[in-house]
Amino acid sequence: MSRRTRRVGRLSGASVSLVALLPWALAAAGAPEAAAAEPSPAAEILAATGVKGGLVVHVGCGDGRLTAAFGAGEPYLVHGLDGDAKNVERAREYIRSLGLYGKVSVEHWTEKRLPYADNLVNLLVAERLGGIPMDEVMRVLCPNGVACIGGKKTVKPWPAEIDEWTHHLHDAGGNAVASDRVAGPPRHLQWTAGPRWARSHGYTPSTSVLDETLTCVDDTVPSTWRLVARDAFSGVLLWKRPLPEWGSKALSGTDDTGRGVTTGRFTMPPHVGKRLVAVGDTVYVTLGAGAPVTALDAATGRQRRVYAETARADEVLLSASSPSTRPPRTGPRWPPGASRPPPRPASTSAPSMRQAGACSGRRAPSWASAPAWVRTR
Repeated sequence: MSRRTRRVGRLSGASVSLVALLPWALAAAGAPEAAAAEPSPAAEILAATGVKGGLVVHVGCGDGRLTAAFGAGEPYLVHGLDGDAKNVERAREYIRSLGLYGKVSVEHWTEKRLPYADNLVNLLVAERLGGIPMDEVMRVLCPNGVACIGGKKTVKPWPAEIDEWTHHLHDAGGNAVASDRVAGPPRHLQWTAGPRWARSHGYTPSTSVLDETLTCVDDTVPSTWRLVARDAFSGVLLWKRPLPEWGSKALSGTDDTGRGVTTGRFTMPPHVGKRLVAVGDTVYVTLGAGAPVTALDAATGRQRRVYAETARADEVLLSASSPSTRPPRTGPRWPPGASRPPPRPASTSAPSMRQAGACSGRRAPSWASAPAWVRTR
């Protein structure tokens, strides 16, 4: 047999062996895929509790593997506690090996009082609490926060005394007075987040609070505008969306030089803060100067719907009726001291913005499906 014939024979034999082994290889490859398809314990806990972002505390973190798994998602900040110093060292080493330390951290803790301010934690997980009383767990949980202790789920109820600020002027009625009986003079710092400085010479910021989510239009120097959502109780960043067509140049055609403060003539439209409404699990906002109103998922920032008929909107109200537009306002601007027309009466059809329910599955009410009143230029 020639060398060439022998080479072909060997290749043919190898091919036969490969074909014979192929069914076994496919079966073996299917096992890891099936295992990978199964959710991790951390994913199961997050799904069962309905917590979609915020501060997660793991009491009794052990080797840190479950603790680190909670930090795999973007909108989570994770803090582990353990009474065994050796466990803490092992957990830190493991978390560092994943490149997650900072976003996920662990601490040696043996006290019965947890190291957190009141109403700060979104999710607390523990196989057992040890000497930590359940009252202490409820103290640190934020309203609608969840404790998962030994597989048992406990939800901290939303106090009736806490109101929501869903529109630029509180609610659809336009009366900038909340019925909140908890807010008052500041007594402590709950959380702080950037940007530390923002250019705000020619406009007023727009901020809305719904349930445990706070959204605001964020102007970060140099002229980089973003829509930012943070957890209102823990301050953890949930998501960002860029706003490329924003700012004084895009909205009014005039560069913001800061002279609006001294001259009283601001370069931003007076209703720019009224382009953001947050109700239920939805944020309604214009993502550009002449853009229509877009509905975003409050927890993730994902786009749900675009209301094309609302292009060039400069004010949004959410009430029980269907979307409509008002014609552009005409006439002179009212100088100081001049006789003004009577103010627009508050809407009587606007429903209450306060809602009840557990954070494990909040659904928007039927009237929250669309912004109902859109003012256009």
